[in-house]
Amino acid sequence: MNIDLRDLEAFVAVAEELHFGRAAARLQTSQPPLSHRIRQMEASLGLQLFTRSTRNVALTPAGERLLPSARRSLGAVQSTKDLASAIRTGEEGVVRLGFAGASSRDVLPVLSRAVREAHPGIDLELHSQTYVYTALRLLSDGALDLAFARLPTRPGLAARVIEVERIVCALPEGHRLAAREHVTMPELRDEVFVSLPDDQGSILQATMAALCVTAGFRPDVVQVAPDSATVLALVAAGVGVTVTLSSVAPAQSSGVVYRPVEGITPSHMFATLAWKEGNTSPALERVLRVAEVALPTPDLSDFANNPFLIGIGPR
Repeated sequence: MNIDLRDLEAFVAVAEELHFGRAAARLQTSQPPLSHRIRQMEASLGLQLFTRSTRNVALTPAGERLLPSARRSLGAVQSTKDLASAIRTGEEGVVRLGFAGASSRDVLPVLSRAVREAHPGIDLELHSQTYVYTALRLLSDGALDLAFARLPTRPGLAARVIEVERIVCALPEGHRLAAREHVTMPELRDEVFVSLPDDQGSILQATMAALCVTAGFRPDVVQVAPDSATVLALVAAGVGVTVTLSSVAPAQSSGVVYRPVEGITPSHMFATLAWKEGNTSPALERVLRVAEVALPTPDLSDFANNPFLIGIGPR
């Protein structure tokens, strides 16, 4: 028994039209080939599907029983074609998005909601605790499609700035420096620090260590925490101080005082959406378009001479 898709289309057309001429016109063919196909189908199945006379065509009981199954089969094929078309155009698909903790607490919900509203068929597959250096590597390797990251990126990656973040020092309330308008790194020489791990690819952890070394000391890290929210909770508990970012500060408003760090380079970081150049995913392209509206690029005119921004423009 050998039946193909064209056999089912022919059978359903004749069954619905009950007229070979009209069914042939519907299928954009002529009546003799259609009649021949139906006869071959009946022979292959060992069933008579239609009764024919000079005046009318009618389904046999076997044909009536077979018709719903034939319609379901054609419907399944059409659904597959529709899905393939949606995937091809980006209306359906998966975009793998990397992010890390508190620094993404505001932007991630905004982007997720905007994508869901604009393209409900696109699934944002979220990969949490993906710190910047790790995210950039995963983008380069093709394991992620998109990531919340920071400048600088790496060759082969593209990025668009979505937020400018100031580097700040987080101090417990009542700390000797809490009443100051700002602090400097040398003033933190004798402090104990709370830090993110140094092996998870955090650019924030690496920046804090570099700023301390530039100021002539190595940070005395007494507690390591897995994410920025926990780091700040430990600062609030008086365990130590830390260097963090203005975007992370809202994760802990009680028990912590944030002060700008003066006299450092860099004094700001640039949060970005980053992706691999040449990634041809239609779903990614649609997400990037949504992100341009949901997470617009801020005014960067005050940072025109920043070397990190060379070649980084609005998408």
